[in-house]
Amino acid sequence: MQDQFSSAYMRELSRFLQQEKNSGKVIYPSGDEIFAALNATPLGQVKVVILGQDPYHGPGQAHGLCFSVKPGVMVPPSLKNIYKELAADIGFKAPSHGCLNHWAEQGVLLLNSVLTVVSGNAGSHQGKGWEKFTDEVVRVLNNSCSDLVFLLWGRYAQTKGAMIDSTKHCVLQSPHPSPLSASRGFFNKHHFSQANEYLRLHKQTAIDWQLPFEVEATSGINL
Repeated sequence: MQDQFSSAYMRELSRFLQQEKNSGKVIYPSGDEIFAALNATPLGQVKVVILGQDPYHGPGQAHGLCFSVKPGVMVPPSLKNIYKELAADIGFKAPSHGCLNHWAEQGVLLLNSVLTVVSGNAGSHQGKGWEKFTDEVVRVLNNSCSDLVFLLWGRYAQTKGAMIDSTKHCVLQSPHPSPLSASRGFFNKHHFSQANEYLRLHKQTAIDWQLPFEVEATSGINL
């Protein structure tokens, strides 16, 4: 991905983000957490890929991992539905927090399509260049790895994952876990147990989906 950082579109994106900050806008996540997903789950360690869309835009929520929020922040509705499906699928016990660091550290790449957002303004950094960057991440994963599990929840993720070669990777699709769409087929798909079955079949260690019941409020990704 190094060549992407020196590309014209990334330089333009960097200028745009600086202008946003100079105008007084609050950007989430913080600068040192924008690439947290890639830092937490390096290419050689990726086993499962979950594709999200935008970072959460509320104070203290986003920390660079899709669907995840910082410790001490209320669990968002979509993640609550993910917890419900985990409980039905593998007997998961829902913790009081929504921090998914434990997954990232085991090889679950929690990648948003857009990596920044303005506070209180959902989707505000769409179409500024992030999509091209994260498309390249997906392309590298598809071409450079084999036997990955891609969890594509919702039309947006499925469109972004259209390039994935299903003959060399496991692609599992369903509606998005948002309360607006989860009842239309997100539940009872058993994606988490299917992912682990595929990993075992291909001689890889399964993911421990059970999250720790408590994490410290200062807990974060080590960059």
